[in-house]
Amino acid sequence: MRFVKGHSTENDFVILPDPGGSLELTPALVAAICDRRAGIGADGVLRVVRSKALGRDGDPEWFMDYRNADGSIAEMCGNGVRVFARYLVESGLAAPGDLRIGTRAGVRAVHLGASGDVTVDMGAPRVLGESRATVAGHVHDGLGVSMGNPHLACAIVEPVSGLDLTRAPEVDAAFFPDGVNVEFFRPLGDGRVEMRVHERGSGETRSCGTGAVATAVAAAHAEGRAEGTWEIAVLGGVVTVILDGATSFLRGPAVLLAEGELHL
Repeated sequence: MRFVKGHSTENDFVILPDPGGSLELTPALVAAICDRRAGIGADGVLRVVRSKALGRDGDPEWFMDYRNADGSIAEMCGNGVRVFARYLVESGLAAPGDLRIGTRAGVRAVHLGASGDVTVDMGAPRVLGESRATVAGHVHDGLGVSMGNPHLACAIVEPVSGLDLTRAPEVDAAFFPDGVNVEFFRPLGDGRVEMRVHERGSGETRSCGTGAVATAVAAAHAEGRAEGTWEIAVLGGVVTVILDGATSFLRGPAVLLAEGELHL
């Protein structure tokens, strides 16, 4: 099994080229690949498959089949789709410029050059309402936001470095029946925010693209607006989120690190 390893702001992925859709990607196989001691190690797996091979004839040529580190299926991954696009270009499967990628959350338009940052139209955020997350006995109010996948973005006043995210935050299971990615963010002024995230199926990750957009939405909502540009500082770097009132854009790096052959 061929693989490529990549990351975006240290949110890392194993890319599995499978154009014809012949790979049987079981939850156990995904978990083994993502194991950081007995496998390659990653926050998730990106299977590169042609939409036609999955019977999705109305989708763009390439479909991003994304799986969390525990093998569960996810609807969308903002950092992953940028790494996916970078792989398509560097492997000669797509040309630099504008391209469209199919995901379970819908088609995503991506712009990238031969190198440098990648920009994704993440679609219109959908505000779900207010809820809460509890960490180490402390309750944090947050805003539920759907980016195709569910998020709860909680504003805090202390530095995010003080949070213990080794365990999943407690959330309202009735509000989030399919689980939720939980972001904790602290506004720093002038459109800058620092953020940490605990992702369902993966635990704390160094970055989360859809979570960065959800955080920007919550930060803007707290200021009584729906537009603006936000710099989101995560553990693995910085991404930029642009909200224009109709859709959202996520811009940041996408790096391919290594390739090889996997034996499990």
